[in-house]
Amino acid sequence: AYTTQPGATWGITRISHKANGGSGYTYDSSAGAGTCVYVLDTGVDATHPDFGGRAKQIKSYINGQNTDGHGHGTHCAGTIGSNTYGVAKKTAVYGVKVLDAASRQCGKGVIASMSLGGGYSATLNSAAANMVRNGVFLAVCTVGATTSSDGRSSFSNYGSVVDIFAPGSNILSLAPGGRTASMSGTSMATPHIAGLAAYLAGLESVRGGAICNRIVELSTKNILTGIPAGTANRLAFNGNPSG
Repeated sequence: AYTTQPGATWGITRISHKANGGSGYTYDSSAGAGTCVYVLDTGVDATHPDFGGRAKQIKSYINGQNTDGHGHGTHCAGTIGSNTYGVAKKTAVYGVKVLDAASRQCGKGVIASMSLGGGYSATLNSAAANMVRNGVFLAVCTVGATTSSDGRSSFSNYGSVVDIFAPGSNILSLAPGGRTASMSGTSMATPHIAGLAAYLAGLESVRGGAICNRIVELSTKNILTGIPAGTANRLAFNGNPSG
């Protein structure tokens, strides 16, 4: 059954409506249940009450530090699966370590979200390819960011390799210590797609690379402004049947 969260943040509201100006975030109440999202980032403050006990910081590779001292990872995780700001409000969220075997509660799908970037890395590419072969959808690398007025964010990349755009400017989500914060970046667009991947994996039982294809299929076409020639004009949409 579909439900609507009134007063939801603009980002999750936007991806649940074909046209801008929709009221509230409308989503199927399955909400990503049975899926897991691994967030490879600065860590996740799993004690934040808005996760409702569904988040866990499981590994840190930074000098033994096991907390999110920056806030970036917690913010991304909040957009993926927190109760108030999340796309997939029933998914389980795990911080940092991506390559562990999925636990039983992830039976409907495992998603890896990496809001990070850098130069070419054969090692990273090989690891990513191995994950895809094992049925893990990577919500990274080809996500562009948009504004609340359906324009391309000034900082967003573009080009033929960009698969999908999602909200990325002035995104309100969680911050460590039970707080909230607003951030902008393609780092904020990526967790909208990771959350949508978990949502669709739970709702439609799609797996692996098929999730990306499904996200592209559902997307709202040719509604964004400021999209250069040669870049696909697609805005993420969760398939809300009422539009």
